[in-house]
Amino acid sequence: MLHRIPFIKTPPRVSVVRLSGMIANSGRALNDANVAPLIEAAFTKGKPTAVALVINSPGGSPVQSSLIGARIRRLSEEKGIPVHAFVEDVAASGGYWLASSADSIYVDNCSVLGSIGVISAGFGAHVFLSRQGIERRVHTAGKSKSMMDPFKPEAPEDVERLDQILNQIHGAFIDQVKARRGEKLADDPDLFTGEVWIGERAVEVGLADGVGHLKPKLKELYGDKVKLVPYSRRRGLFGRLGASMALDAMASIEERAAYARFGL
Repeated sequence: MLHRIPFIKTPPRVSVVRLSGMIANSGRALNDANVAPLIEAAFTKGKPTAVALVINSPGGSPVQSSLIGARIRRLSEEKGIPVHAFVEDVAASGGYWLASSADSIYVDNCSVLGSIGVISAGFGAHVFLSRQGIERRVHTAGKSKSMMDPFKPEAPEDVERLDQILNQIHGAFIDQVKARRGEKLADDPDLFTGEVWIGERAVEVGLADGVGHLKPKLKELYGDKVKLVPYSRRRGLFGRLGASMALDAMASIEERAAYARFGL
């Protein structure tokens, strides 16, 4: 309550928001609907001096990454509050999009950053169906409605169309990183190829500002008496009772596979 009493000097307060896991518009994954209350509270409660983002994400939905990042930037600019990102294991793909919404980015020597690219993965089962004597019947209104159907042979025009979509999203990602990191970025031809960088090397190419951990760095920036105020998501009642166990198990497998891409 002291921060509400006039003429009493209180230590700086830094709101700490943890953004951890896959980014997706579903369930308990990171998405704008899930984290919006945390982010809004972090910027508005208790007159914070700064907001710190603790990021550990292999990425996911580009749209949800953009929405979360835009919310952070809007609040930062409206309230005049600086934002610092601290990367733990990984801030890759959409995870790096989130990190780039901060004014400064700090990493561990072993943190994985980057993967500034876009991926679309699927499978083809038409040969298997043919061998089993199964005939697939698809009827559409609109020639592109069955684009990239996994039960049909891959069509060159569908691949070309998909490439155009991926390139547009990739371009938006590149624009975001360039807008946020600007002249800090090194002139490296691999910067936007989906390559990743570790710790100090990420600093050298301009994807991060330094090696540093949350509490020591915030004490360095705001003094030894800085108060850290954590904000984290709470599981709902049904989640705590195990009602969503099957969905959580599937999400965990998918998330584990995403982290495994970076050796984690």
